[in-house]
Amino acid sequence: MKKVLLSLLALGGALVLQPAVAQDGEALFKSKPCAACHSVDAKLVGPALKEVAAKYAGQEGAAEKLAGSIKNGAQGNWGPIPMPPNPVTDEEAKTLAEWVLSLK
Repeated sequence: MKKVLLSLLALGGALVLQPAVAQDGEALFKSKPCAACHSVDAKLVGPALKEVAAKYAGQEGAAEKLAGSIKNGAQGNWGPIPMPPNPVTDEEAKTLAEWVLSLK
């Protein structure tokens, strides 16, 4: 009985902590393939994330549009090289988009 209770407590603790980890956009960025083509400050294959934030600053619906591009890929927004779809959930795409848009 004691082992079952401890296992349930450990599982509950892990579930409580998971949303906090997912909310950290920078950690999520580093854990996904995003950094292969993007950096925060400098253009690599794709634009610097601060450039993306500046382009979408103040635009209504920018987070949703950017989240869609992150999840589904995009082409033509930043030149001829397409951005492939990324292996992220809708929530992760939203978290990444909000984090990118917060960069100054």
